[in-house]
Amino acid sequence: MDRFLAPHSPEALAHNHVTENVFSWDTEHAASNENIIAGNASYQAFSRYLIGSDLYLLPRSRTELENVLRRYAYDAIHNTISQARSELSPGGYSRMCHLVEGSIRKVLDQNDNTAYLLALHRPHHDTFVNEKSLPHTTAARFVRIK
Repeated sequence: MDRFLAPHSPEALAHNHVTENVFSWDTEHAASNENIIAGNASYQAFSRYLIGSDLYLLPRSRTELENVLRRYAYDAIHNTISQARSELSPGGYSRMCHLVEGSIRKVLDQNDNTAYLLALHRPHHDTFVNEKSLPHTTAARFVRIK
């Protein structure tokens, strides 16, 4: 995860703040802190993508990858808002979505992060067994099962 969001990044700090202060992070102000929610959502989106457990259709382009990450971030925003005890300011949800989208774009623009993330869950062709590369064996034996 450090490759994409360093421990001192605003997203990682927001995620740590929410996870370490799970019961009180949202009661510090009258309205929810949009920067903390957006930063946490960005962090969770990349974390969820890296795990890949619920990734069924692999993205083939940067646009598709960005859409997957945004969808994951929106899910995280919804989950965080549903658990928060403080209210959202008017227009807060839109501002959080805008912050998340900017964070995702920033990470994808750095180094070769987009290519790395696109290749992360792809099957490696060299790990598949090629029939021609197998050693030549004698005729197959059949086992009769009663």
